Amino acid sequence: MSIESLQALGQEAQSLAAGSGGKVIPILPMSAAEDEVARSMQICNACRYCEGFCAVFPAMTRRLEFLKADVNYLANLCHNCGACLHACQYAPPHEFAINIPKAMAQVRGQTYIDYAWPPALGQLYKRNGLTLSLALVAALTLFLVLGAVLQGGGLSALWGADLGANFYNLFPHNMLVGMFAPVFVFVVFALSMGVRRFWKDIKPATSGADVSGAAATEATSDVLRLKYLDGGHGEGCHNEDDAYTLRRRRCHHLTFYGFMLCFAATSVATLYHYVFGWAAPYDLPSLPKLLGGVGGVMLTLGTAGLWMLNRSRHPMHGDAKQKPMDLGFIALLFLVATSGLALWWGRATPALALLLCLHLGAVMALFVTLPYGKFAHGVFRTAALLRHTTEKRQPNPIGLGAD
Repeated sequence: MSIESLQALGQEAQSLAAGSGGKVIPILPMSAAEDEVARSMQICNACRYCEGFCAVFPAMTRRLEFLKADVNYLANLCHNCGACLHACQYAPPHEFAINIPKAMAQVRGQTYIDYAWPPALGQLYKRNGLTLSLALVAALTLFLVLGAVLQGGGLSALWGADLGANFYNLFPHNMLVGMFAPVFVFVVFALSMGVRRFWKDIKPATSGADVSGAAATEATSDVLRLKYLDGGHGEGCHNEDDAYTLRRRRCHHLTFYGFMLCFAATSVATLYHYVFGWAAPYDLPSLPKLLGGVGGVMLTLGTAGLWMLNRSRHPMHGDAKQKPMDLGFIALLFLVATSGLALWWGRATPALALLLCLHLGAVMALFVTLPYGKFAHGVFRTAALLRHTTEKRQPNPIGLGAD
């Protein structure tokens, strides 16, 4: 059947459903990657050996066919733990060539582009993630260096200037707010636009029910614990071979909670400045310094671990084309953490100005790329888990299988 015929059928189905007050699930043409997930899911649905591994397979059993919305939903439920690949009797070199982690990763990467706002930036970052990340850091750092030179009256502003261990003497507080506040607002808006469209597309395909308090609580717990990186048995997932390891889960935890502690440090410092009138820089044992110091160390360790795991991961465990995007995000987080710690330790040294420019350049580059890089996977996966915990509380529409 041609694409035009499918679209015509989809429009007719939407008209009938709208007229009867029914749920609208549009029939849309799928990409080659989405077709491969649909094909694999049909075979997996007949086998069901991996049903207890993660959220993907119980969600799969509630379907007899897999349209575009179902495929995008399932792809973002997948945590790429690799357990199903090593357990599958139909994995390569079998003629069925089932590789769920790779197929899901390809679709997942495509959703980041399809739902990116604006879309062109998502495509650019996917193809050149690591190069673009490092180039942005270099360009923004150079921009800030030039600003420091012009504001400080010459090259002497970059080394040994008497700043009194206070970076606001180089870049005033209001100047920094004026630089970073618009970027932060843009990031929140771009991510919101993307996940809003994603949610609108997958909600009809996942029962259409609204999220209850119990479903939201369960999904939040699953996200914060990274439940589905345990391989379904608590021993962990796979990386370079078929051995179980908890390293990926632990490194993800260090990275996520380190990032959140750093964000909390910035938030507390903002309250200190605007509510209590306590101006930075802060020293130990102040809360911003404690949160930022611990968070920076955790973020450094977590990203260093993820970099090594990513570089050593077996090529069948994911989509090799996404490595630049993955490594770009990891590199930015690592630079933000290490430059922040270096700025703390070197605040009273002649290197303060250069370290500040490097740290601010890395932070700005990270924020600019957040909606288009690996950070987006956390947002889309959270949305998919919310739909999963909501859907599984509804009656099974086909009356087969179990959750």
